[in-house]
This record gives sequence, structure tokens and C-alpha cells, in this order.
Amino acid sequence: MLQRIQSIYLLAASVVMFGLFLFPLAHNIYAEGKLVNVTVTGVYEIVNGQEKHIENFTALTAVTAIIALAPLAVIFMYKNRKKQINFCYIAILALIGYSFWMAQTVKAVVGAITLEYQNMGVGLFLTSLSIILIIFAFKAIQRDEKLVRSADRLR
Repeated sequence: MLQRIQSIYLLAASVVMFGLFLFPLAHNIYAEGKLVNVTVTGVYEIVNGQEKHIENFTALTAVTAIIALAPLAVIFMYKNRKKQINFCYIAILALIGYSFWMAQTVKAVVGAITLEYQNMGVGLFLTSLSIILIIFAFKAIQRDEKLVRSADRLR
């Protein structure tokens, strides 16, 4: 059923991943003598308080959209809970790989500079939150599967 708690968790995971388009991964960093913000869509130079797009991350942007849509797709597999569980595993593994790729992208832009706490953007933590929400959904799907199996034994 669509109105189960795992649907809420998966929807929240998807919304959190779409939040990457709003929040920067790193902000107010001096890279190559310029003050820049790094997002999943690219690098933005800050000039007189305005952001100027200087570099695109087309592949990262496309993969972000796909990974953000994945939890939504899992919601609509509600008739096959085993498939939902498998796709939750796949989504978690994909998010771990995506997090690594995103961190390497930020590291490539920043270079030898060490990111300090005040320069880290909210976007760096959103994938971790999404993984936690998918784990909660996974546990709820397993509870539903266990409940259905116990009801089938009673018939």
C-alpha cells in the first residue's frame, strides 16, 4: 500500500536528494585566487555578491537527478516487497558511490586546501541523511513482509 510509513521515508529521501540542487556542497572557498561556491550543478565564482557560473558538472547533475528519483520509483513497487528491499540495497550502494564521487569532485575543485567546518555546505551531509532514511524504509518494508508472511501462515 502506498500509505505506509516506508513511503514517507522514501519520499523524504527523494526530497532530501533534490535538496542538493538548492544547497551548496562547499561555499566561500578560495580556489585559484577566486572566491567560489561548489554545487552539484557546477562551480560559481562570487563577484560583488553575485554568483557567476564558471564550470559545469553535467554528469554529476544528471546522476543527482537519477539518484533522487530512485527512491520515488521504489515507492511504486509496493506490490512486490522483495523487489523493494533489493532496490533499497541498490539505492544505498548507489548513494555511497555517489557520495564518494561528489567528495572527489569537491576535492578536485578545492585542490590542496583543507575544507574547514565553516566552508562545508549543507549538501555534503544530505546524502548521509538520505541513506539513513532509506535504511528506515528498508526496515519498515521488512516489518511489512514479516507481517504478511505471518498472516499467510494463519490462513
